[in-house]
Amino acid sequence: MLDLRQHPRQQIQWLEAALAAARRLNDREAEARHLGNLGTAYQRLGETRLAIENHEQVLEIMRVIGDREGEGRQQGNLGSTYLRLGELQRAIDYCVQQLEITREIGGRRGEGNALGNLGSAYTELGDPRRAVGYYEQQLEIAREIGDLLGEGIALWNTAVALDELGDRTQAIENANAALVICEQIEDPHADMVRERLEEWRKGK
Repeated sequence: MLDLRQHPRQQIQWLEAALAAARRLNDREAEARHLGNLGTAYQRLGETRLAIENHEQVLEIMRVIGDREGEGRQQGNLGSTYLRLGELQRAIDYCVQQLEITREIGGRRGEGNALGNLGSAYTELGDPRRAVGYYEQQLEIAREIGDLLGEGIALWNTAVALDELGDRTQAIENANAALVICEQIEDPHADMVRERLEEWRKGK
């Protein structure tokens, strides 16, 4: 609800109060939860370095308390944050660690997220063929666990990478499938997908 109703600045005020309370109570799990949410709020504001500081603190706590699932999730958060910064090798390193942990514990959703982030990193590195391999694995997992949002994202990202590889026909097919899902779940990115599809059909 806070993500929908509050500006990130207001969220940060609430979360800092919650974090102080968790630390007074020596509740490490609650401390990690509030730090993670602070990281997300800072990321929404574009304050990426502050987001990283919070996610790094969460990662340290997860390791101390032996929460492997939480550790993998934070590796992913750091990977996606470094991806936004354009620090691609660091992003890849964190995503590979997330992938290893999620496969070790059987966390399929986290595995899918890691694969998607690796695909995005290799797209940015100018290696769309390798990116497609990661996106296709992400798509398989999304379908397996019934994650429609993840399926739509994987289909769209695959479409973009395929277009870069010169396979416009398959790119349009994937984008069409992504658009169906976007419309089904009322994803705000539907208009962007529809616009790009129209451009591709016109040969742009």
